[in-house]
Amino acid sequence: MDKKHKNSSIRCTVDSCKYHNCDENYCSLREISVGTHEPHPSECRCVDCESFCAK
Repeated sequence: MDKKHKNSSIRCTVDSCKYHNCDENYCSLREISVGTHEPHPSECRCVDCESFCAK
């Protein structure tokens, strides 16, 4: 796997994303986009990382 730079400001445990830092649980992107699939989100599971890209 590629060695990706760790952005210590964005923690991430989704290792199926191509931007996941392979050595630690961080994102390698400089910034991410967060959105929702609900009109009025009330729970954490209603929020999505819109920068996700499958490996």
